[in-house]
Amino acid sequence: MEHTEVLIVGGGNAGISLAARLLRDGMEDVAVVAPSPVHRYKPLLNYVAAGEATMADLERPMADVVPDGCTWIRDAVDAVDPAAMTVRTRGGRSLHCSTLVLCPGLVEDWDETPGLRSAYAEGWAASSYVPGSAPLVWPSVTSLRSGSVVFTVPPEPASCGPTALKPLLMACDHWRRAGVLDDLQVRLVLPTATGTGIPEADRYLEEAFAGYGVEVLRESRVEQVDGDLHSVTVTSPGGRRVLEDVAFAHAVPHYRAPRWIADAGLAADASPGLVDVDPGTMRHRRHGSIWGLGDAADLATRPSGGALRKQVHVLSTNLSAAATGRPMQQYSGYTVMPITVHRRKLMLNEVDRDNRSQPSVPFLDPFVPRRWQWLFDRYGLPQVYWHRILRGRV
Repeated sequence: MEHTEVLIVGGGNAGISLAARLLRDGMEDVAVVAPSPVHRYKPLLNYVAAGEATMADLERPMADVVPDGCTWIRDAVDAVDPAAMTVRTRGGRSLHCSTLVLCPGLVEDWDETPGLRSAYAEGWAASSYVPGSAPLVWPSVTSLRSGSVVFTVPPEPASCGPTALKPLLMACDHWRRAGVLDDLQVRLVLPTATGTGIPEADRYLEEAFAGYGVEVLRESRVEQVDGDLHSVTVTSPGGRRVLEDVAFAHAVPHYRAPRWIADAGLAADASPGLVDVDPGTMRHRRHGSIWGLGDAADLATRPSGGALRKQVHVLSTNLSAAATGRPMQQYSGYTVMPITVHRRKLMLNEVDRDNRSQPSVPFLDPFVPRRWQWLFDRYGLPQVYWHRILRGRV
């Protein structure tokens, strides 16, 4: 049986930046379990779907981003035994550790939306959330001159669900400039009553929806997709509605946590399989040597890439505090949901778990769309990500 002091499950933003931070803090025995040979900066997928970035802009070989001194175990987790502090991999390895950090992210739950996967394969549905389909979105959008179009925001759990509004609003901006917006019937399926649940942000979003003539189906979700009829069935508290003759659907699949979390007894009873952690300290409620962060952790806030910056700082500090008996830091639930409202104008939407404003720049209203924020989101932040965040310096 292989042993390591700190075993991190997940090789995304959370896992790699935490490993780098721990190594910079003096930890010597850190390993990351991650099966994919490719690491992606996922926020850029929205810009790929808007024709403003390529997949090459957001992908790097995993071997290039795993920090020096960290052991990369290229395998997938099959099961966890929290009592024995062991992880069994799909490849048959048995890994023992003193500290286990779970940040595996979420996985697509295609079974929740019958017909959606076939619609992706047929090419009339795609989304910025699914890497293989993101490059297909913009060609589909720009080829449309008339007809019915559907955009969806995924229900929770999802990785920064409100950013699924980016492709919608950037597509509408393009159609208006191309002079075809009035010939398109654009619908948005929202799982909640408003886009973000933050009144200051929703004011701008509602103005944008109205300005573009978007029909918003609120508190709704996609129940099924029919490939033969090109229809999307939507359910809401008011009943069921079939959207017929859909020319294109930016339909985001539902997501779920990996099943091995619940199978190991590590999930919260009231959550959909998310790791049951104290949302302040990020320590598991029943297993003191297990921690969680990122999309698959029940942190009582909307997950996002920007939120991980704060989570990594708090968790790395708390691992040291737990070892020495010092008081732990508390994660406020800070998250950021950047949404492009108009062409090259973006609102940051930085809040804590109670939706109180938490601007990174003091005295700056994070809900006002600005051009420089779009420029930073598209060009500045990716450089910060590759050169600082993944190296544990932020």
